[in-house]
Amino acid sequence: MRNFFEIKHPASKGLSILDQRQKWLKEFLKSFVVVFTVYFCMYLIRNNFSPAQPLLVKNNGITTTQLGWIGYGFSLAYGIGKTLLGYLVDGKNTKKVMSFLLVLAAAATLIIGVALLMNQAPVGLILVLWSMNGLFQSPGGSSSLSTISRWTTTTSRGRYIGIWNISHEFGGAVAGVFALWGANTLFGGNVGGMFIVPAVIGLIIGIWGLFFGADEPQELGWDSSEKIFNEPVPEADKEASKLTKWQTFTQFVMRNPWVWLLCIANVFVYVVRIGIVNWAPLYTVQQLHFTIAQGANTLLIFQLGGIIGSVVWGWFSDLLRGRRSVVSILCLLLTAVVVLGYRYGTTPLMINTSLFFLGMLIYGPQLLIGVSVISFVPKTALNVSNGMTGTFAYIFGDLMAQVGFAAIADPKANGMNLFGHLLHGWNDTFIVFYIAVVLSVITLAIVAIGEEKLVRKQEKVN
Repeated sequence: MRNFFEIKHPASKGLSILDQRQKWLKEFLKSFVVVFTVYFCMYLIRNNFSPAQPLLVKNNGITTTQLGWIGYGFSLAYGIGKTLLGYLVDGKNTKKVMSFLLVLAAAATLIIGVALLMNQAPVGLILVLWSMNGLFQSPGGSSSLSTISRWTTTTSRGRYIGIWNISHEFGGAVAGVFALWGANTLFGGNVGGMFIVPAVIGLIIGIWGLFFGADEPQELGWDSSEKIFNEPVPEADKEASKLTKWQTFTQFVMRNPWVWLLCIANVFVYVVRIGIVNWAPLYTVQQLHFTIAQGANTLLIFQLGGIIGSVVWGWFSDLLRGRRSVVSILCLLLTAVVVLGYRYGTTPLMINTSLFFLGMLIYGPQLLIGVSVISFVPKTALNVSNGMTGTFAYIFGDLMAQVGFAAIADPKANGMNLFGHLLHGWNDTFIVFYIAVVLSVITLAIVAIGEEKLVRKQEKVN
């Protein structure tokens, strides 16, 4: 079984560079469709929890604070797993690994759904299984980036990763509607159906992804993507080829200030992103008196905006020759303006319009921070370095977005004291939004300096 996940390099097939270039798109798309579909399914069994929250509160007696801890359990396991499993996954066939982990995550979600259906789902059981789901999903994003990066080059990967990013935005967009439809159609409206239906889809896709496509051109007996498209191999990749896995990790990740700065920036970006994604359905139902269906639709609108934003900002960052942090800063500054519509809107039209543009904007830095990391590390350390940015985001960013926001918003709690100021009620959660936006802009401005040096160096080589 262990050998199943190893990258296999058969003898060269002797194809000319021109032939490889002509066949490249067809073979790349095979791998791309796997990482796209698998990651899409991961969000079907992640974002189904948010729209299920009103029913869990109403029918299962779970409190807002308990929901916050369950959500943070997922995030904590997800964050730790991104670095821990990311290190283990580096050097493996990441396409196969993420497909296998989807199967495990779907199985944990399926058990939750069956337990809810049987009215045998205490909070502790949901917390444990939902945390396991988070652990299994944790290397999904970095594994996708690894596979795509091995098939593409510096000047093209932004657009392809931007298109791939649609997978989780689309998955997140339809997760609530799909889960609610499944529960109402197949399970008489029981909340357990909101977990069972997407879990079954995840199991099927995960098994298929194990056996379709290659993880990199060399698995087909081809040359590397850089050689195929006549681009220089990054210096980091050349140096890392002479080092052990641990040496690569310590030199290019642990001692890399740019990776650490991107980790910090990602924390603040995730406070905004998860603060909206996780709480929009409950916020609109409790504060604005939307129906449960209208609350679930807020995720659809937000993620639809993210779908457009991912393609636009990924493509735009390629036009700027890899200046990802500059584009991220622009998105965040616009986010600070648009969030006013979400804060002060009172009708579904006003809220959904604001959420559409917020999704379009906040998924810019969410995507580009991951792409920016690729520029600073070798491909053999991509999973663990990208995993570290996720670890910081999900442990610290989600702590604020999940537990912190729950403590502030919960009418039965006492609020949260921040720098001597008591925050209590849904309106006060927006104070945290603005603090996060400001701090992320400052951090990314520093990273932009390092990116500028890399871009100018690359332009001189070309």
